[in-house]
Amino acid sequence: MNTVTSNKNVTQQIVDSFANTRFGEVKQLRQEAIGAFEKLGLPTNKTEEYRFTPITKHLENNFSWKNEISPSFLKSVDDFLIPSLESNFLVFVNGSYSKEFSKIISPKEEIFIATLGDAFKSESTDISNYFDKTSQSKVDPFGAMNSAFWQEGLYVRVPENTIVEKPIFILHVNDTSHSQVIAHTRLLLVVGKESQVSLIEKFNTVGDSPSFHTFTEEIIVNEMASLEYCKIQNDKGLASQVANSSIIQLKESTINAYTLTLGGQLIRNNFSIEVDGEHCESHFNGLYLLKGKTIVDNHTVVDHKQPNSQSNELYKGIMDENSKGVFNGKIFVRPHAQKTNAFQSNRNILLTDNATINTKPQLEIWADDVKCSHGCTTGQLDEEALFYLQSRGISRQSAQAMLLYAFGADVIANIQNGAVKNYFDLLISERLQKNF
Repeated sequence: MNTVTSNKNVTQQIVDSFANTRFGEVKQLRQEAIGAFEKLGLPTNKTEEYRFTPITKHLENNFSWKNEISPSFLKSVDDFLIPSLESNFLVFVNGSYSKEFSKIISPKEEIFIATLGDAFKSESTDISNYFDKTSQSKVDPFGAMNSAFWQEGLYVRVPENTIVEKPIFILHVNDTSHSQVIAHTRLLLVVGKESQVSLIEKFNTVGDSPSFHTFTEEIIVNEMASLEYCKIQNDKGLASQVANSSIIQLKESTINAYTLTLGGQLIRNNFSIEVDGEHCESHFNGLYLLKGKTIVDNHTVVDHKQPNSQSNELYKGIMDENSKGVFNGKIFVRPHAQKTNAFQSNRNILLTDNATINTKPQLEIWADDVKCSHGCTTGQLDEEALFYLQSRGISRQSAQAMLLYAFGADVIANIQNGAVKNYFDLLISERLQKNF
């Protein structure tokens, strides 16, 4: 079966499963989304944005599309907690929100948190002003898939002039102990003017069957607001995920984003920031430590629409065994966005001859008074540095781990939440000492 035929067959199976499913909220938007999905179709090896990531073949070989909710018998999620982190803890299991495992500790006047289902039923929320306004449901097939099939999600709103003392920790657990899991979840976060909040997302899987998870998040950071956003992708070998994250920044707002990817079979991160205000700061960082046959594809877009703002992007990767990394970063500077400073860097280390990286940094600039740069590097560990450390009595394995840690440490150096930073550091150190 050739790729195009495979693509059409899987697309049709997914469309058919939509027709046989009953949905509650936003039926019209769902119908529009499945129409967009059918028109776009799943990507082939000729689709530019996905040409290094064989996701359609992966879906065809590993999943049936009956759109059934997989049962879970999890009795605890304690194994997936972040040590010493006190937070608003929100848990999804196989795409369904778990009230049993979740706990909200911030006062109601400090933050509004509701499931999307409850928010759409309540006349007191303004969710319709924001929902599906910034998602990729019209241009990306997996954004469209999520908008058509989403099972549940969260609506989080921070009022103006509010500092949310406790971070929001969203944990996604897919329990594949009994069967495959296909989950579709969403997040809508609105940070009010002059407010501050921290968001943490973590993805884990239990069981030995395959899982496929689409996750769409829309985030609006209003004037003079601040967001620290940390994502931890530490799934098992048969877990696959496509995440579409869209962020809008308004005047004088700040975003600090960190993505740590350690495991999974195939992971695609679409991360876009629309800088639609003056004097904004956007800092986003990614570190991917890959082994086995893991494929991780990071696609980023920074769109500067207003003048006098700055963005800094740093993604680093370490690939071992037969793993594969992909990085495609785009920076747009619109004609009106004078005095923009935008910088992008992707650096990679390959530990074996079978590991690969495909990297493509891009700039499109229509303004003349700007400071912009981009670049990428790919190489191997410095044998002289390894020899120097070994000559000081350090084993080769420990020396290699030390050099790799030094290579990746600056990606997480500026995380403000101490418990989260320590957890990132622990995961990275354990991976380097144990596997590389």
